Amino acid sequence: MNFNGLDSGLGEYNSPLHPGISASLDRSIEHSLDPRLDPTLLQNMELEGEGVQLDGMSVSVSESVHLVEGMYSELHTVVAEVGVPVTASHFDLQDELLWVGNHGGHATSFFGPTMERYSSFQVNATDDIRQIQSIESGVLFLNKNNLKCFTRGGLIMFDYVMDEAEDMHSLLLTDNNSVLLGGLQNHVREIDLNAVQESEKYTVELPGVTIMRQSNRFFFCGHTSGKVSLRDLRSFKLEHEFDAYSGSLSDFDVHGNLLVTCGFSNRMNGLSCDRFLMVYDLRMMRAISPLQVHVDPLFLRFIPTYTSRLAIISQSGQCQFCEPTGLASPADIFHVNTVGQLVMTFDVSSSKRALVFGDSGGCVHLWADSPEATFNAYSRETEFPMPCMVDTLPHLDWNDDLLPLSLIPVPLITESLLSDWPTANCVVTPRRAPPVDLEILRTMKKVGFIGYAPNPKTKLRNQVPYKLKEMDVEFDNYNQIPESPIGREEDTHLYMVPKKYRKVTIKYSKLGLEDFDFKHYNKTLFAGLEPHIPNAYCNCMIQVLYLLEPIRCHVQNHLCQKEFCLGCELGFLFHMLDLSRGDPCQASNFLRAFRTIPEASALGLILADSDEATGKVNLGRLIQSWNRFILTQLHQETQEQEGPQAYRSVMGSTFGSSGESVIGKLFGCEVENCSTCRCGKETVRVSSSLLFTLQYPDINTADKAIRQYEFAEVLKRSICLEQNTQAWCENCEKYQPTIQTRNIRCLPDVLVINCEVNSTKEAEFWKCQAEYELRNKMRKEDLEAIKMKENNPTEWEALCNAEGLSFYTSIEELKNIWMPNSIKMKLSKNKELEVTNWTENEGLSTSEDEENTYLYDLVVTVAHILDPRTGGSLVAHIKVGETYHQRKEGVTHKQWYLFNDFLIEPIDKCEAVQFDLSWKIPCILYYARRNLNSKYDLTIKNPIEASVLLAEASLARKQRKCHATFIPLMLNEMPQPNDLVGLDAEFVTLNQEEAELRSDGTKSTIKPSQMSVARITCVRGQGQNEGVPFIDDYISTQEQVVDYLTQYSGIKPGDLDAKISSKHLTTLKSTYLKLRFLIDVGVKFVGHGLQKDFRVINLMIPKEQVIDTVYLFHMPRKRMISLRFLAWYFLELKIQGETHDSIEDARTALQLYRKYLELTKHGMDVDEFRKILKGLYEKGRKMDWKVPESEDVQSSPKSSQFSHL
Repeated sequence: MNFNGLDSGLGEYNSPLHPGISASLDRSIEHSLDPRLDPTLLQNMELEGEGVQLDGMSVSVSESVHLVEGMYSELHTVVAEVGVPVTASHFDLQDELLWVGNHGGHATSFFGPTMERYSSFQVNATDDIRQIQSIESGVLFLNKNNLKCFTRGGLIMFDYVMDEAEDMHSLLLTDNNSVLLGGLQNHVREIDLNAVQESEKYTVELPGVTIMRQSNRFFFCGHTSGKVSLRDLRSFKLEHEFDAYSGSLSDFDVHGNLLVTCGFSNRMNGLSCDRFLMVYDLRMMRAISPLQVHVDPLFLRFIPTYTSRLAIISQSGQCQFCEPTGLASPADIFHVNTVGQLVMTFDVSSSKRALVFGDSGGCVHLWADSPEATFNAYSRETEFPMPCMVDTLPHLDWNDDLLPLSLIPVPLITESLLSDWPTANCVVTPRRAPPVDLEILRTMKKVGFIGYAPNPKTKLRNQVPYKLKEMDVEFDNYNQIPESPIGREEDTHLYMVPKKYRKVTIKYSKLGLEDFDFKHYNKTLFAGLEPHIPNAYCNCMIQVLYLLEPIRCHVQNHLCQKEFCLGCELGFLFHMLDLSRGDPCQASNFLRAFRTIPEASALGLILADSDEATGKVNLGRLIQSWNRFILTQLHQETQEQEGPQAYRSVMGSTFGSSGESVIGKLFGCEVENCSTCRCGKETVRVSSSLLFTLQYPDINTADKAIRQYEFAEVLKRSICLEQNTQAWCENCEKYQPTIQTRNIRCLPDVLVINCEVNSTKEAEFWKCQAEYELRNKMRKEDLEAIKMKENNPTEWEALCNAEGLSFYTSIEELKNIWMPNSIKMKLSKNKELEVTNWTENEGLSTSEDEENTYLYDLVVTVAHILDPRTGGSLVAHIKVGETYHQRKEGVTHKQWYLFNDFLIEPIDKCEAVQFDLSWKIPCILYYARRNLNSKYDLTIKNPIEASVLLAEASLARKQRKCHATFIPLMLNEMPQPNDLVGLDAEFVTLNQEEAELRSDGTKSTIKPSQMSVARITCVRGQGQNEGVPFIDDYISTQEQVVDYLTQYSGIKPGDLDAKISSKHLTTLKSTYLKLRFLIDVGVKFVGHGLQKDFRVINLMIPKEQVIDTVYLFHMPRKRMISLRFLAWYFLELKIQGETHDSIEDARTALQLYRKYLELTKHGMDVDEFRKILKGLYEKGRKMDWKVPESEDVQSSPKSSQFSHL
């Protein structure tokens, strides 16, 4: 190396040994804190011209020092703050900035190698800055007991305050969203920068961690005791430890497979700086030959450019370069001119081209290998503030009424301004009053001609937002609802689709669904359905079947002995939707049974996860096939009349009911199919049809235009279908062209139509018919307006001049509509069908009120929302009648709603029949006969009886009585309302969690892991046999289990297999019926974390029937406490040793509830119980929420503050 230009006295410099770093450091700090500028500080420095301030002044390099490419030389020296020691320095990893912090808590940044001051601000008023770390959005500053984040301009982003007893020294950025904080205490904190809260706390040995580094294999923690510990990147567990020095550790660095340390040794009852650097090989985890240097090392850094060089810095300013596995040469030493001050901090830029030294006098020394050195290889463009022009403008006193506004300078222009509109383009347009909120109309009760409704509180009091009619087209009342968090930046291609119609997804956090606000998406009392379950594309059709009252009541009265019966599962699901008051439900058990139906698989209705994710399936065609399948399946299942023996009561009655299927009565239509051969042979076949498919007219592509068809005309042609096809003729004994005609013999109560818009040809036909319909309606309104003007000219003029009033219906409300809201169907005596478009408010005349004339009202439309990237989604528009509103809300009202999974919103009736074929495709239509509900019995008789709790046989072949873990209830033990039942459940994993790693390094859960209940235990909560289980069922599953979670569930492989299991194995349906009976009776369930248990079991239970110990012993804004710790603290029990046992957990929960009643009896003051909880949390924090392995008298919960009660 060439040392020309360095201080000539460097060769005579003799580096003294440091008998103790603390004493000399303290003396230097005391000397440097002199408020006056030290005269020696300005020695050999050239100051800039006049007006240069000492605070932050820049000092140029002597002319004798010149920079040589490839080696480091002094480039600039800057005074950050006179007399205040620099305690931290850091090269910004994103911008060309150098950050320094001092002993007074002040931070300063400098731009580029010229060291121009960029920003300066106070970080902490009392504590020094101990470490600086730059991140994408700002800069982190570590003080003694707080972590602050500022923007690079000096605005504070957050301040995370820790306990006053904390003494933090080191900060390590593990990724873009979390940091590790270490200091002189027995723990290391992990802070989530997004939530600005502690996510983990790791225990370490005293005296703590003062230096932290990271490699691709380990976290490296340096201790003041002289040790370096290697810890796992995920769990932070100790993997290895090096005892480097007997005194203390001053610094270390890691590069590749080498770890190099410097520190102090104990010599002659004091600390002495050790000139031997300890070098460790991380491949063999052992020390290799130490490296002897010629300076007293205080800092060291790897500078890997051409070789793995080490830079060793002494406190007096000496710097030596050497190879870690070679020999150090005295010639490789240069000196930082600190003018007698001590070096306090040192850092290397990410480009390895610049070094920075901070001394105890407040100076910052920048060394570089060239004058144009950059701090980063690829820095982003640094944002500079715009120059302020306020000082050049005259001061204006706004309180002076005579102040001329011409003093405000404006640019001189010769052209007309954009706001200078010509008179021809300026038209006074009155503001139209906005429509009444649909929620008010839905809940309104009429008394005479006056309506009363509760205030939905969606708008400010006495304020009405006005919007012009042109803006109403783009206005969407759903804009207050947040978009889907997954793929938020990818929805730009759906600009034409209103947000409420787009696919909604759940944003999962570490708490799962607990912090996801479903109320943003659903402000009604309907229950939405969650979409993350496989094959949940049918959620909208489940809502359709639920809101058809005859179907809902029929399936809830149905119960059979089949393990996988869609009718039974729909009844269970509808019961959950009944109980819910706006909270979402999931159809997991129904879809589990759906996946086992062979016909569903044969029809291609069961989708793989890859098909749903990539959008390869045409959802519109799929839901129409599903519609046909579910009606047929329910019709077949509800026709079976044999009652299940397992569910018979003691008196022997069954739940079967004789008679025709309600599904057949509702949807069934007797159809006569006639085939006529050209030889004259006619064959007639009678069958039953549950739905019809629209058949569109053949369109000749050579024709320039498609002629107009009424919807009723196309519907009649589709029902009374006539087509030519090849068929077998028994008379001709060969295939012959035949004419096949279809006629109906009766009219259904509910007319179900599959639209079959599966190609551009059908979509174009639908679009043309909607345009024809729009023209007809506009022409009709024009004629009515002219007629009114001729008959009553005075009224017409007053009507047109009224503010905000228009005779015309909004054009937007008439667009894209072809189908009518009502149709009339008449079947003559000779079985000829007549179909006519009808108006919704018009009834039948007296002469037409015949037995074979029906009026049908549109009640359901199902649409496919197109999205070329994901395959789109399915939504349903459902007209909810008076029966449901009367039963749920106590009002008589009819209203259309949009159902989009868990998003539910009232809509206008025109929106239900509008189909913009560019993004919204019609799939299914339901027309219901007027006054349909009055023709059916809508009472529900609970089919679940007490016999479900009696003893039953196990599915397991090897299960014996001696292995029984429970005693079934006897007849005299049947539960009564408000009885206590201890409950616990264990689960297995069917599908692992799906997550994605975002560009900023954060993890986002796309789909949570799919759990299945594997064991359910119920124990008696009172009586002589209190604590004795009466249900301990292992649930048989036919699906593949990917993880038995044995450590947490106690379930082992084979426990759920009927061939080899020795447990009491039952079906999920059998155990589900037992729990449903207990819920219906009104018992109170006691358990720990029951919310998740009932969610996975797929049960909805009233909150007043749940006693959850996790909330009984919980303080607001504090962590939830485990059952194991609560049992140890309050009951002196040690549970969940190796695995979890549901019987043990259920009993413990009951005992905890008894303990809770004991602690709160006799009207104990709330403050006293809060003190008990505070003691619980203090004990938990001291023990890190871990139960001691061996019994310790000092830590026994008997000594806690509640033992005297």
